[in-house]
Amino acid sequence: MMAPVASNPRYARQVVLPEVGEAGQARIGAASVLVVGAGGLGCAVLPYLCAAGVGRITIVDHDRVEESNLHRQPLYRVPDIGQLKAEVARASLMALNPQMRVDSVPQRLTPANSRKLVADADIVVDAADSFAVTYILSDECTRAGKPLVSASVIGLSGYVGVFCGPAPGYRAVFPELPQQTGTCATNGVLGTAVGVLGTLQAQLVLSLILDLKPSVAGRLISVDLRTLRFSEFSFLGAREEAGGFRFISPAEVTEEDVAVELRPVDEAPIPAVRTSVRIPPEQVEQLRESVAASTRIVLCCRTGLRAWRAANRLRAAGHENLVLLAAGE
Repeated sequence: MMAPVASNPRYARQVVLPEVGEAGQARIGAASVLVVGAGGLGCAVLPYLCAAGVGRITIVDHDRVEESNLHRQPLYRVPDIGQLKAEVARASLMALNPQMRVDSVPQRLTPANSRKLVADADIVVDAADSFAVTYILSDECTRAGKPLVSASVIGLSGYVGVFCGPAPGYRAVFPELPQQTGTCATNGVLGTAVGVLGTLQAQLVLSLILDLKPSVAGRLISVDLRTLRFSEFSFLGAREEAGGFRFISPAEVTEEDVAVELRPVDEAPIPAVRTSVRIPPEQVEQLRESVAASTRIVLCCRTGLRAWRAANRLRAAGHENLVLLAAGE
């Protein structure tokens, strides 16, 4: 479907802005945005980009709607429970603005499919709230020279930033995973907090499309909604340290690799890689005694956090050829 023309009365209230105008609206209509994640953040990002007239939106999410999503994901309704989020979100956006092209990709974002998805977009939005997805997208956006608008929120606080493209990648600001992490399920989250961070992502995307000055590239905004405090800093001068751990997909594992399943049997009866050896994270150093230094070790867990920590233990023990695999649910 053709992108909307700038003179469409639907956009009259934003075209009148000097920051937009007819030329700016044409740029919005010609833009292609990849949104990875149709959960809380995605449900705020997507309708605003669609309503603004972004010409093409691609939604990537493998998850299905659950009742516990409804307090912070207003694209969905009770009859949608059990349906694929990417497909329900697409239908909601098409009802909001049928002039748009909206594509749904009901798949998990992986290193295997990220290259083509990123290549087909002008701007990438990380709304998945997954460490593995963020690093995968940052690595691919850095390689492709595409800007990445990433956000994360737990409880009543979060952050949003514009990485890659003309700015340093995510690894330059966050070279290590945090020692302790939480999820919306374990730590809780207020729906309005997710909405604030998600709409900030949409604003940053439009700022990039319109090339507003000063540029939002290389800036990170932290938000504390309990105290209503906002802070911001530039990371344009940050440098990415060499040696960061890379995420790969199961298809990239070779016969020469040693794959290690870090999850116990009761958590993962079937390992992520069929040929995996199962070792608890706190015992991975024992691999140094049986694995040659040149052999690549693939460390597998659900989110990538245990794999990252295990990789640090192995690196401290002297093994450098390490990659990670986040198997998901």
